[in-house]
Amino acid sequence: MATKAQILTVDPDRWRHPPRPPILRQIGNTPLLKLEHVTAGLRPGVEVYAKAEWFNPGGSVKDRPALRMIEQAELRGELTPGKAIIDATSGNTGIGYALVGAAKGYRVVLVMPENVTSERKQLARAYGAELIFSDPLEGQDGAIRLVREMVAAHPERYYYPNQYDNDDNWKAHYYGTANEIWHQTRGRITHFVAAIGTSGTFMGISRRLRELNPNVRLITVEPADELQNIEGMKHMATAIVPKIYDPAQKDGEVLVHAEQAHDMARRLVREEGLFVGLSAGAAVHAALQVARRLDHGLVVTVLPDSGAKYVSLGIFD
Repeated sequence: MATKAQILTVDPDRWRHPPRPPILRQIGNTPLLKLEHVTAGLRPGVEVYAKAEWFNPGGSVKDRPALRMIEQAELRGELTPGKAIIDATSGNTGIGYALVGAAKGYRVVLVMPENVTSERKQLARAYGAELIFSDPLEGQDGAIRLVREMVAAHPERYYYPNQYDNDDNWKAHYYGTANEIWHQTRGRITHFVAAIGTSGTFMGISRRLRELNPNVRLITVEPADELQNIEGMKHMATAIVPKIYDPAQKDGEVLVHAEQAHDMARRLVREEGLFVGLSAGAAVHAALQVARRLDHGLVVTVLPDSGAKYVSLGIFD
C-alpha cells in the first residue's frame, strides 16, 4: 500500500511556473463517474468508473499534456515568443495547443490528416490555430512525417513538442490524472483500462498507480487491426510507435473493432447520458470485458472527449 509521501507526490516544477491565465487553471480535476446501466449483469462486487475528461476547458484529456509540454518548454527556454508551436495531431491535442496558445499569446500551427472530422478543424480554427492538411490515406503517421519535414527545413521558426516522444506528455498524467483517480476511488482501484494513441494517458497513469499499489492491473486498448479506424487510437503493430510507449508497463490488452466502439458510444449517450467520442466507446467496451471476468474489483477507464466532435460522422443518427 502507498505511503503518505507517495500519495502526496506533486509536480516538482509547479512552483517555477508563472501564474496561469484563469482558463488554464481549470485544466484537470475532472469528475470520476460510476457507470450504472451498461454494467448490467456484472457480479455484485464489481464496479466500473470513468474519468470524464471532456470537462477540461478544451474538451478533452489532451488539454493536460498540451499545457505541461508548453509550460515545460517555456521553463527550458525552448519556446520563446518568436516561435510558433507546431505538431501533428488527429485533433484533440491540437485543440489543446490552440487553447493554451490563445491564452498565452503563441501562434499555433497544426498538421492533421485531411479527413479528421469537420468539428475538430472548426474548433482548432476558432482558437486561432493555422491548419495544414496531410494525405488522408497516410493517416496520423503521414501528419507526423510532414511536420518533421517542415521543422527540419525551418527549425528557427518552430517549437515542436512532438507529443509522441515527449516525456512531459505522460508526466502530465503521472502528476495529475493518476493522483486524482487514486483519491477519487479512495485507493480502491484494482484495474485501470485505457485506449492507446500517443500512449501518454496510459503510461503516466499506469506508472503512478503501480507506485501507489503494485497489485493494480494495467490494461491497454487498441484497434483490432490496422483496418479498424477508431479516431485517436493507434494499432501499434502497424503504426509509428511513440517513443514514450513501453509495452512492458501493461499487464494485458483488449482489441476492439470500430463497430464495437461506435455501438458503445451510442449506448453510453442513450443509457448513461454520457455523450462521448469513439475512443471512449472503445475504452468502455474493453473495461466491461475486463469487469465481466471479475468476482470483485473496481475498474477505472478514461473517456477522452465528448461526442460533439463526431456528430458529422453520422454514428449517432
